[in-house]
Amino acid sequence: MSIADPDNKLDIGVAANLPDRDESTALMEPMVVSESSRHRTALCDLAIELASQAFGFRRSLPEGVMTALADLVRAMNCYYSNLIEGHDTHPIDIERALKNDYSTDPARRDLQLEARAHVAVQEWIDHGGLKGRATTVSGLLEIHRRFGELLPDELLWAQAPESGERIRVIPGALRERDVRVGRHVPVSPGALPRFLARFEAAYGGLGKTDRILAAAGAHHRLLWIHPFLDGNGRVARLISYAMLLETLDTGGIWSIARGLARNEVTYKSQLAACDMLRRNDLDGRGHLSEEALAEFTRFFLNTCIDQVKFMEGLVQPDRLRDRILIWTEEEIRADALPPKSGAVLEAVLYRGELQRGEVARITGTGERQARRVTAALIEQEVLASTSSRAPLRLAFPAKLASRWLPGLFPEK
Repeated sequence: MSIADPDNKLDIGVAANLPDRDESTALMEPMVVSESSRHRTALCDLAIELASQAFGFRRSLPEGVMTALADLVRAMNCYYSNLIEGHDTHPIDIERALKNDYSTDPARRDLQLEARAHVAVQEWIDHGGLKGRATTVSGLLEIHRRFGELLPDELLWAQAPESGERIRVIPGALRERDVRVGRHVPVSPGALPRFLARFEAAYGGLGKTDRILAAAGAHHRLLWIHPFLDGNGRVARLISYAMLLETLDTGGIWSIARGLARNEVTYKSQLAACDMLRRNDLDGRGHLSEEALAEFTRFFLNTCIDQVKFMEGLVQPDRLRDRILIWTEEEIRADALPPKSGAVLEAVLYRGELQRGEVARITGTGERQARRVTAALIEQEVLASTSSRAPLRLAFPAKLASRWLPGLFPEK
């Protein structure tokens, strides 16, 4: 969680006994784009479009394919979220870390451990660990704690840019120091509990459309509060992911993190714009600019829609089938896979999963050859199974992403 991250530029103040400048929570209003805003109708239209696109995409996938895609998206989400923080750990190295295969270089190994921690927290979220608590104080603290507890010691130290003082980051603990992030001075440590209580109250109990819109507002306002000494950016992106996962029932098969990383300059400039004070009487009724919040919400929702469409295009059945079968034929010619392997992959792709007993029929071979085909595909990590008798399902290994799902992340 190095505080020397290039986008953080964090100045750490002198430690004190939780100084409280008695700031009013009104300083971070508005929390959402108001119903009276001239931007509200257009933003609601985007929220409806996002909900429709996300539902259609999920509905188009067999359950087994969706599970395989969600596994890969965790690594993708981790890669892009950490990349925004200046930490470049390729999904292939992330996948290796998940198999306890670490680099001998200490710095790279630490980054692999950091990535593994991120994937573990997202998997916990995917399995419902944060359900109903994404914007609660307890939820925020638990995300930070779970992430931090899995980090190597070297990544749990913050360093003040000017003095060089090293301060230990306590997983799940609110900061006890004043900080400065760029030109923004977040609230004092003593004020954090009441600002987080307001955060929870503002974003809890909303209807579906409001909750989709609020995902953008909550993203910025959490960064504006800056509750932790370090790790705020990744916590905010995980919160956004969790809010959309639950509200839209996304299945974890797409993520906004890729879009934010690919538009990093715009992302950061719009976050900074949301720190601005209200400009005039036409700019809402809160302390901060509603116009800027509306613009960030528009950017946020458009980014989500773009990512859903991108992922949907990648896994369009005919195109995905062609890419997989071309790769399979190449592997067969190189004697890396047995003949008829493509027929098995094609069956799994369309059905979502395949009983092992059906492999012989699909390949037109005996049981012994069918077992050989199955074993080879599992060894290549393109098929997965929870046990030797469980159904076979498709897998998307990171090493093949450039062939099967081109553009998902950069070549290694």
